[in-house]
Amino acid sequence: MNTVALILFILALAGIVYTYIGYPVVLYMLSRWLGRPVRAADITPKLSVIIAAYNEAKDIARKLDETLALDYPQDKLEIVVASDCSTDGTDDIVRAYAQRGVILHRRPQRLGKTSAQNHAVGASSGEILIFSDATTHYEADALRKIVRSFADPQVGAVTGNVVYVDRNASDVGLGARSYWGYEFFLKQCESLLGSLLGVCGCLYAVRRSSYAQLDEDMSSDFVIASEIYKQGLRTIYDPQAISSEDTNQRGREEFRMRVRIIEQTMSALYRYRALLNPVRHGMYAFQMWSHKVMRYVVPFLLIAAFDANALLVSAGAFFQYLFIGQMLFYGAALVGWLAERLDIRLGKLAIPYYFVLANAASLIAFLKFVGGQSHVTWEPLREGKSPAESSPYQVTMEHES
Repeated sequence: MNTVALILFILALAGIVYTYIGYPVVLYMLSRWLGRPVRAADITPKLSVIIAAYNEAKDIARKLDETLALDYPQDKLEIVVASDCSTDGTDDIVRAYAQRGVILHRRPQRLGKTSAQNHAVGASSGEILIFSDATTHYEADALRKIVRSFADPQVGAVTGNVVYVDRNASDVGLGARSYWGYEFFLKQCESLLGSLLGVCGCLYAVRRSSYAQLDEDMSSDFVIASEIYKQGLRTIYDPQAISSEDTNQRGREEFRMRVRIIEQTMSALYRYRALLNPVRHGMYAFQMWSHKVMRYVVPFLLIAAFDANALLVSAGAFFQYLFIGQMLFYGAALVGWLAERLDIRLGKLAIPYYFVLANAASLIAFLKFVGGQSHVTWEPLREGKSPAESSPYQVTMEHES
């Protein structure tokens, strides 16, 4: 029994360490040895900014005013609002901007964000399509920066850098900013190595000639990169094209959001499972397995490591200390959960809470996925002020191209 438990513990621990440490190290080294820089240039093609909106009356006017004021030639900038059957007056606000060239494209039936974006593309005319959310704040030069990489004919899509703003220095916000800092490091390396696996839904651009109509039940943020890859083109990351978004302030909202996104990504992985074949897709398949599949296997590895360690406690002091360490870690996560409900700030000690929250979300998402549940429509979680308002609690992950 101890031998089986030992093998299980070693394999589980190795999988966890590889996922969070080994893969980033290998990816960084490969990107430095085999990296392919993009040939960027200051170009100004005609752009269509497509803003997905469902009941965004609170933020849509600010978003339109800000987009119209961005540093980009106005005669080459088109704005299309893709309203997914909004019911709160969003559409009326958008119609008031018609004289300033803003186009409202309202879907007759609510079919979700991806469907709304697909149909809005048909109502647009830009050479480059920019996809945005109504709550996202763009830096003044974001459009100029994100289109530079399209000077390289091998680039089919570009995603920008997102600064996650935590107005209240919440524990969940701290965890989210730490997580996304890690993710943007991986994006920088994957971009240099060849192509990203996914984009940031609030700021990404696609060459019109490369845009594919996406399945309505898929998450466009993830599958667009796979569609671009299938065309032999690259999806890359430009850290200098900067936008900002509010983080969630409460664990419940973050958990719901992560379950929805992860379940959609799992569905997409299954739909695009042919790309997991390393013989045919080489480095892209390696990234898919390491960055996505292994990440969603981690909850099961954590459970296996804990159970196997419990069986090995009698095998010696080394395993006793490891088990105590795990108990302390999960105890800290529980303290974080309780502290949030008591409005007590834990600072860096909240990291275990967010780690467990994220992996619990992966576990629930997997159960929903195998149960055949899917999320097509979306319910934006909005709280507090607009992300455009300033805050001292923010982090920007910028890396050299």
